[in-house]
This record gives sequence, structure tokens and C-alpha cells, in this order.
Amino acid sequence: MWKKDPLDFSVGNKVANRKLSASITPTKVERFFDKNEIIVSKTDLKGNLIYVNDVFLKISSYVESDILGQPHNIIRHPEMPRVIFQLLWKRIISGREIFAYVNNLASNGDNYWVIAHVTPSFDEQMNITGYHSSRRVPNVDILKSTIIPMYATLLQIEKSNSSRKVGLEESAIRLNEIIKNTGVSYDEFILSL
Repeated sequence: MWKKDPLDFSVGNKVANRKLSASITPTKVERFFDKNEIIVSKTDLKGNLIYVNDVFLKISSYVESDILGQPHNIIRHPEMPRVIFQLLWKRIISGREIFAYVNNLASNGDNYWVIAHVTPSFDEQMNITGYHSSRRVPNVDILKSTIIPMYATLLQIEKSNSSRKVGLEESAIRLNEIIKNTGVSYDEFILSL
């Protein structure tokens, strides 16, 4: 079973390496949403937004007509390690779900953290037709004690290499080591936090 295998970060298409479609400067101002709210979005197979709920619009400060059709990574914060998105895309294009902590970027540069549950959407023949994400408020103590330091390490590895590809590969190796040292799978690690 794949549970204890090292994480496989290879991706069969280029969607995981797509660049931000907007250049927004982070403000270092953090936004929050209510613990009872759920941010919901749906994308097509290429990751372009086809649905967002009111909570998404409120926290991100986007207008629905401006955001629909845009790549989901328009809200990707530049301080997020690329390796997390590489793992996310690898999982969902293979038909599996994933939970991940994600730092998002609002349209004005503010940020907001989420714990995301991302799943593929299927048609009647079990073909993947797109992707669905539900995001909740994460535990701040877990962010500060575990996720933010881990992501800072992964991001530093990615940025320290002059080759983006090699930086990403080295970051994946480090993430594998971190998960291996926990003695559990990635999923078990994230869900145990």
C-alpha cells in the first residue's frame, strides 16, 4: 500500500508549475474568517475557477465576474512552498483527495490561512471533470508551531537554488524526510495536527 511509501512528486502535466497570473504585493496583513464558515471553490481540469462561494469572495476581496475563469493560483501566496502544490496536483490528478495547509493571497495583498480539503470531481463514468476545494479555519497554534516553520524551511530550500527545478526537487526530498521522521504517512501527519 502507498501509505508508507515516500511521497511521489512527479506530475504528468504542467499545471502544478503554472505561474501566478496576477502580480500582487503581499501586505503582511492577515485576514480571518469565522470558524463556522467554509470557503468553497470549483475548477475545471486546468485549474481555472468555475465556481466560488460568497465566503471565498468575501475573504479574497474578488468580485465573482473578475475571478471566474481565472486560474485558482491567482490566490497563491508567494511564501507558499511550490512543493505543497506539486503534491496537491499529483494527488488530485490521480483521483485522490488531499488535505493541506495553505496560505492564500487576497486581491489587495492581505493573506489568510486555510486547511484545504481538495478532491477531484467525477462524472458517471468516474472520469475526472474538475476539482472541488473546501477550506476551513486552521488551528493557529498548529500553524505557528508546525506548519509555518516547516513551510519556511521548504521555501528557503526552493529559493536557495538557482535552478527552480532543482530547488523544487530538493524541497520534495526535505518534505519526504520530514514526513518519514514522523513515522506516519503525509495524510496521517496532516490529519493528526
